[in-house]
Amino acid sequence: MKNEDILALKELLATPKKIAIIPHKSPDGDAMGSTLALYHFLQKENHHATVISPNDFPNFLAWLPGSENVLIFETNKEISTQTILDAEIVFTLDFNALHRTGEMEHVLNKVTVPMVMIDHHQKPDGYAIYTYSDTAFGSTCEMVYNFITFLGKNELIDKTIATCIYTGITTDSGSFRFPSTTSTTHRIVADLIDIGINNSEIHNLLFDNNSYNRLQLLGRALQNMKVFPELKTSYISLSQKELDEFHYEKGDTEGVVNYGLTIKGIEFAAIFIEHRDENIIKISFRSQGDFDVNQFAREHFNGGGHINAAGGKSYDSLENTIKKFEKIISKKTH
Repeated sequence: MKNEDILALKELLATPKKIAIIPHKSPDGDAMGSTLALYHFLQKENHHATVISPNDFPNFLAWLPGSENVLIFETNKEISTQTILDAEIVFTLDFNALHRTGEMEHVLNKVTVPMVMIDHHQKPDGYAIYTYSDTAFGSTCEMVYNFITFLGKNELIDKTIATCIYTGITTDSGSFRFPSTTSTTHRIVADLIDIGINNSEIHNLLFDNNSYNRLQLLGRALQNMKVFPELKTSYISLSQKELDEFHYEKGDTEGVVNYGLTIKGIEFAAIFIEHRDENIIKISFRSQGDFDVNQFAREHFNGGGHINAAGGKSYDSLENTIKKFEKIISKKTH
C-alpha cells in the first residue's frame, strides 16, 4: 500500500467514525474472515463498525466471532442501505468490482465518502480512493493483517482478530497447499498461533462439521464427474433436482470442484451448479500449473478471479452450458 494512503488513513481513523465493511456476494471464508477481523479491530479503536453482507453466509462460518452482528442486505435492505449511506468510510474486502455485491451495487454507487479496497484479485476497478490491491497474496486476510501492521497497530491483534484472519488464510490457501502460500503466509500464521488461536479447533469447525446431506450430495457430485484424460480436464455438474434431493444449504458445494484436480494427470477442473431460483448456472474453475482459469472465465463465462481459481456464470440451461464448455475445451490445449 502506498505510504501516502497509509498516512491519510491513519489520519482518517484517528477519531471515531461510522464505518461500513462490505464483503462480496455469497461470501466465503476469506471474505467473512477479513471483514470480521477488520470489524473487531475497528471496534477496538472505538469506531462504530458494521459488516454488511450482500446475502447470507454459509452455516460452516456461523461460529466466527461477531458473525451474529453481520447485517444481511438481502433480508434487511432498508437498515443496510441506511447504514451504508450514513457511513463516513466504506471498506470493501475480497472483491474489486462493485457488481460483485449484486443488488447492493446500486447503493454503493451512491456512496460519496472515502472508499477503501483491500483485495487480491486481478484487474481492480477504480472506485476506491484508497486501494490496497495485490495479486501476490493468497488471501485478503493476509492483507488485513498487513493493513493493521501498516497502521502501526499490530499489538491490537488479539485472539478474536487472529481467529478471523486464520480462517480466511486457511480456506483461501486450500489448507496451505495452493501455490500462493508463501513463507510470509506461514510467518503470519506462526504469529497468530503465538497470539493464542486454536488452529486445530478452527480447522475442525471449518472442515469436519458436515451434515449427512452434504456428504450425500458430495457423493452424487463425484458420481457425476466426467474426465477427459487427453485434455487433462474434469468437470462435475449438479442439477437443481439433485440439490433439492439432498436438501442443499448454502456452502454445501464449497470446495467440491477441487476433487477434480486430485485425479492424476488432471490440470483443469470445473463444476456447474444449477440454481433455478436465480435462473443461473454458477460455475467454479480450478487449475494447476500455468493454465489461467481467470482468463478462461473472463473470455467464456462472464467471470474472473485468479490464475488458478476463478468463477463464472451462465444464463443458458445446464445442458447447453456443459455442451459449450465441452466444445471450448476440445479446441484447447494446456
